[in-house]
Amino acid sequence: MSEEWITGKNPVLETLKSGRSVNKLLVLETMKQQAQQQLIQAAKQQNVQVQKVPKQKLDAIGSHHQGVAASVAAYDYADLDDLFAKAEAKSEAPFFILLDQLEDPHNLGSIMRTADAVGAHGIVIPKRRSVQLTQTVAKASTGAIEHIPVVRVTNMNQTIEELKQNGVWVVGTDASAEEDYRHAAYDMPIALVVGSEGQGMSRLVAKNCDWFVKLPMKGQVTSLNASVSASILMYEVLRKRDQVGE
Repeated sequence: MSEEWITGKNPVLETLKSGRSVNKLLVLETMKQQAQQQLIQAAKQQNVQVQKVPKQKLDAIGSHHQGVAASVAAYDYADLDDLFAKAEAKSEAPFFILLDQLEDPHNLGSIMRTADAVGAHGIVIPKRRSVQLTQTVAKASTGAIEHIPVVRVTNMNQTIEELKQNGVWVVGTDASAEEDYRHAAYDMPIALVVGSEGQGMSRLVAKNCDWFVKLPMKGQVTSLNASVSASILMYEVLRKRDQVGE
């Protein structure tokens, strides 16, 4: 398995707290003492070697390192069974996010961050024509990559069929849909489909959705950023499942 570098204080701290295997930690030798000690203490708790290095060493790894970088093994992908197991362990109806050919690593990282916040049980991405788990994704997720399992599948449509066979309802988004996303029920096992930034859902994936919801658009812009749309939908699922006094 190839090596990856995680950079930035919060992503590195989340990586250390998650218990993931970290090969070594590089810390800027001129970093403020308090921040340096926090990182070193977290590394010691996981028996991770710490090296104090000059800025040039960190600059060679990445430009937005914030004075720290952790060397880790490349990210492992989960299996679909892992997502169901996570939902079962929490005694919750499965709540998955299916990303159909998403290409922007910052969008994936942002979606992972929201997925963790709302308690989603995992994300599914295709192996081809899709962003994969990278350092850029990890950075954008601000540590959520350590907590949200990601499944990489060869055929998204076959995966949708498998989800349906396991009682999961697949919900897509379409501007021409009749149902407003705020009126839909989400208390059953749900997989939300988010399409690519430019083309939306592919024709076959759309064909396999059980139903569609729309996000109302009252302005002049005809669509929202993929991660924004996904966040709105995910929080609506949370709102419907965990209502606080109406």
